[in-house]
Amino acid sequence: MSAIPAFPQPASPLGPVLLRAGLGAMWISHALLKVLVFTLPGAAKFFDSVGLPGILVHPVVAAELLGGVAILAGFYGRQVSLLLMPILAVAAWVHWPNGWVFTSANGGWEYPMFLLVMSAVHWLVGDGAYAARRSPLLVPA
Repeated sequence: MSAIPAFPQPASPLGPVLLRAGLGAMWISHALLKVLVFTLPGAAKFFDSVGLPGILVHPVVAAELLGGVAILAGFYGRQVSLLLMPILAVAAWVHWPNGWVFTSANGGWEYPMFLLVMSAVHWLVGDGAYAARRSPLLVPA
């Protein structure tokens, strides 16, 4: 039986930091968009209009905001990215009928799909340098 190959380390520990910063900022801005622009009642109406219970807007906004801060700080960021991925999967599913361009009416699916993939990348490569509380990679070294 052959050994599992070593998980390659990034060329620079700053690459994952930039990924983490971008993802964290995105999650925070996505939550604040629902609070400051659409308002929670408006976002709840949108959730209802696409077949999701409007009450879900509250835990979704909380998860996005707190998750974004945790990712940005590198506080178990990998696990947070993994836990937030279902939100992006649902967002991609909701926007699927609108086409692939997010500037389409009601938004397209490519933006949440891209962020879903970047969250998976973050989970796989780790938090990088300057993380507040790092956890080990799940892939053997």
